[in-house]
Amino acid sequence: MSARRLIAAFALVAAVVGIAASSVLGARNQTQTTTVKVRAGVGNALKFSLSRKTAPAGTVKFVVTNVSAIPHDFSISGKKTPTLGNGKSATLTVKLSKGKHSYKCTIDGHAAAGMKGIFTST
Repeated sequence: MSARRLIAAFALVAAVVGIAASSVLGARNQTQTTTVKVRAGVGNALKFSLSRKTAPAGTVKFVVTNVSAIPHDFSISGKKTPTLGNGKSATLTVKLSKGKHSYKCTIDGHAAAGMKGIFTST
């Protein structure tokens, strides 16, 4: 193989490896969204049931459904859903930093009765 062909082949391989590496590294920098299903008013009680209580730090989408006859909402990290009636759902998307984040129902008396908890971002 001539030196010119060898250099051209090396340049082609280097270009392909560079493109593949940038695609892999770029994918790691993309924000991943975690979805958490939240049931409000479980068993007609003043409780929340979350499909998970931890997620990687970043964007978390809480899909909240009221499963009781009593109206509820869901509040975390300074954002909250509208008040939800029986069978109604709302989605709340928040960006969470690493650490512990309090969540609660903001309807009078609900958090004090137990509709609150801690969600952890790792």
